[in-house]
Amino acid sequence: MPFTPLHMGPGIVIKALLQGSFSLMVFGWSQIVMDIQPLLVLITGEGHLHGFSHSYAGASLLAVFSALSGKYLSEVGLYLLEMNPNWTVNISWWVALLSAFVGSYSHVLIDSLMHSDMEPFFPFNAENELLGVVSVELLHKLCLYSALAGGGLYYAIRWVMERHRGQ
Repeated sequence: MPFTPLHMGPGIVIKALLQGSFSLMVFGWSQIVMDIQPLLVLITGEGHLHGFSHSYAGASLLAVFSALSGKYLSEVGLYLLEMNPNWTVNISWWVALLSAFVGSYSHVLIDSLMHSDMEPFFPFNAENELLGVVSVELLHKLCLYSALAGGGLYYAIRWVMERHRGQ
């Protein structure tokens, strides 16, 4: 299903571990960008549901687009959410690129495990050898549990860092 929030789980864990060196907003934006093509197929009924956008080649192109647009969209989003009222938080290009590539590639990996129409290594290989490595039920649980664990880990690391700074 396009725009599934389950893709965010692994990103939350990575955000917890990398803190300011990873943008969860750019990661999330890349998830949305990845699913625009499948959404258009669902709306029009034409095309390959998980087509070129869901290959690593397509994901690479979409990651660049997601980084270029997501950096600025995220900075504006943080401002509008009043988490950056003085525009002091700037997402570096390195962070934007890392977050977008991790987002796009993890999207292809997760979808490869569950969708039979995926061709993740297109145009080099039309096979999806990752299909069924884990059950869809287990995959959903892993994504959900990683979101919960990542959220707890994020705040635990922040708490430790703030205590350490206070000493």
